[in-house]
Amino acid sequence: ILGKEARARVPGDFMVQHPSHANPPSLFLPLLAHATSAAAATADSAELAATKAFLKRAWPRLEAWYQWFNTTQAGQTPGTYMWKGRDSSTESELNPKTLMSGLDDYPRASHPTADERHVDLLAWMALASRAMAEIGLVAGAPAKAVAKYASAAAAVGSMQRLQDLHYDAASGQFRDYGLHTEDVELVWREIPQPNGQPPQREYVRQVNAKPSLQLVPAFGYVALFPLIMRLLPADSHELGQQLELLRQEQLLWTDYGLRSLAPTSSIYKKYNTEHDAPYWRGQVWINVNYLTLKALHHYSTVAGPHQQAAAELFTDLRANLLANIIGRYNSTGYLWEQYDDVDGVPKGSHPFTGWTALVTLVASEMF
Repeated sequence: ILGKEARARVPGDFMVQHPSHANPPSLFLPLLAHATSAAAATADSAELAATKAFLKRAWPRLEAWYQWFNTTQAGQTPGTYMWKGRDSSTESELNPKTLMSGLDDYPRASHPTADERHVDLLAWMALASRAMAEIGLVAGAPAKAVAKYASAAAAVGSMQRLQDLHYDAASGQFRDYGLHTEDVELVWREIPQPNGQPPQREYVRQVNAKPSLQLVPAFGYVALFPLIMRLLPADSHELGQQLELLRQEQLLWTDYGLRSLAPTSSIYKKYNTEHDAPYWRGQVWINVNYLTLKALHHYSTVAGPHQQAAAELFTDLRANLLANIIGRYNSTGYLWEQYDDVDGVPKGSHPFTGWTALVTLVASEMF
């Protein structure tokens, strides 16, 4: 965030920059798309040559970026990943934010520690590894390097690793892991003042039960990342489970798109501090809905026992998103940052032609 004027408009919590704190490596999504398209080309063209030349120039920096990510975001247990930078000492937040993940107040482990492992970041790293292998092929990288990334993609995104680290068999959900208790709340606390002055009040977190290391029982966008990044084999039982979970109205399914957090979560629609309103705690966001549609579109084209279910979910979710976003655009004149999961009412910043502009790709079925 450059310049005093720009910084003056951003809360201090959102300006923190640290060399070991990462944001999602989403740049790999368009780069992978370019590499895949180039690899599938059947004839030479100026565009193909330009793509190959660009990826070849970018390769050294992509390798450095990947290695930085793979080391700085590694978890304490080999093969795990965790977003760095959560505040373990805060008393004001119901659930310490994970701003680095891009899903700011989405509930993670209640007590941040080095034992955490985050399933969305593992899925991002599986995508990054696959992208590096594909880009390396097109860029003419050494075969040994390409093989290294292909091997990493197979290992990081394997069903075995997902099951061992993040899968809750009882619910069929993929979850974060960490030091956690569900029994936390925000309460008013009085602070005595000197000289007979009236006490001051502050809104603080109160922990009512001892936390323990466990899978975090919050179902929402984070749980969808193994599906979103297409880590689930088309014939797997786990894919079928995720599709069934998506359709359940008491969880994420609404008439306006997939909500970010299920009402069954203990933190659904709750304020994170006295003034910090819920953000990724139920609202419908088009960026993750688009990525989910992209995954459903993929699985609808792959033969398997869940192909038809994926196709039906794709059609219905796309229709719901378009009906609400376009309808609200027609009635308000704006695209909005997010939409309410109960009535579809637009919320947050507007005009918001950031990721909500993805509506054009949804409408044109460009996935």
